[in-house]
Amino acid sequence: MAKVKLGIIGLGNMGTSHVKALHQGLVPDMELSVVSDRLEGRQKWVKELMGGDFPVFSEGTDLIQSGACDAVLVATPHYDHPPLSIAAFKAGLHVMCEKPAGVYTKQVKEMNKAAADSGLVFGMMFNQRTNSYFQKMRELVQGGSLGAIKRVSWIITNWYRPQVYYDSGDWRATWDGEGGGVLLNQCPHNLDLLQWICGMPNKVRAFCHNGKWHDIEVEDDVTAYLEYPNGATGTFITSTADAPGTNRFEVTLEWGKIINEDTTKLTLHKLEMNEREFTKIAKGGFDAPKVTVEEITTDGSNEQHVGVLKAFAGRILHGSPLVAEGAEGINGLTLSNAMHLSSWTDSTVSIPFDEDLFLSELTKRRSLSPKKAGTGAVFESGRLPNKA
Repeated sequence: MAKVKLGIIGLGNMGTSHVKALHQGLVPDMELSVVSDRLEGRQKWVKELMGGDFPVFSEGTDLIQSGACDAVLVATPHYDHPPLSIAAFKAGLHVMCEKPAGVYTKQVKEMNKAAADSGLVFGMMFNQRTNSYFQKMRELVQGGSLGAIKRVSWIITNWYRPQVYYDSGDWRATWDGEGGGVLLNQCPHNLDLLQWICGMPNKVRAFCHNGKWHDIEVEDDVTAYLEYPNGATGTFITSTADAPGTNRFEVTLEWGKIINEDTTKLTLHKLEMNEREFTKIAKGGFDAPKVTVEEITTDGSNEQHVGVLKAFAGRILHGSPLVAEGAEGINGLTLSNAMHLSSWTDSTVSIPFDEDLFLSELTKRRSLSPKKAGTGAVFESGRLPNKA
């Protein structure tokens, strides 16, 4: 195989972006060989771009069965990520899935099993993992030199969206169309990075405010409290209504703290002594360990979506590492599901949680959804899918 032949299912905002990147040759080991989209306008656009004889389907299932590609990139609305991915694995195709992995973990577990049973390559489009500042943050936290995590805090409110954004499609900001609001649309990357860098909490208490700042039925303002197995605690705060917003990710450990601001500024506050030891030997009631402050630099690499696709092609052709294994997509979704369930039941939720209860509560909300965006059947980009 000289190059990986990729088919893209869904030509909404993200699918269109991927088409352009491949057309421009930004992924040398991959070529676009086929696409699918239900909108005639999008079909016409890609044929004009790629040439009139370029194969285009209206249904993703037809693309999967066409034999025109080695792998697919699923860029449809959220509910359809697992069924389309499963269909692709059954057809012998490698899969790259856009975020989120799905809407509920029970659905995603079926996708993960299909991937494992197939033996094919399965990747998640967690492009923020290519950011060298997040990579360095993970290295510092996971490396052990700073000791155990004591506290985690991420306020990520620079996701501002005006009402017209939500009015751009009936599927947007509905339980039946998206399966959630800011947690499912804007924050899958943040929730993935949170667990990738700090690990998974085992308890969540969240307050998800539906339509607090916009005329929508899903959450646009969330405050969540987290507890970790080692006793560490955390907060995760997000909204699509703060202007100006804030992006500050702070991790406090035994030997100091790391602060990531606006994704590209990383500061290490390093203690002279482990705080857990210092507190036992300090003589003065107001003594505090000495600290040095250092701005951490990186090589600035941040290939984003192109980097993920390069790695995907590399795994298929050469067995090299992916940016994010597909099976890891369930982790961030577990966090958002736990936050939703906590808010719905007005209670603290332990992880793992009752997946049947979550699905039951979600189904209730889908059935009452005033904007019927669809039934969750397989569809492509008629509703501009999956763009944060």
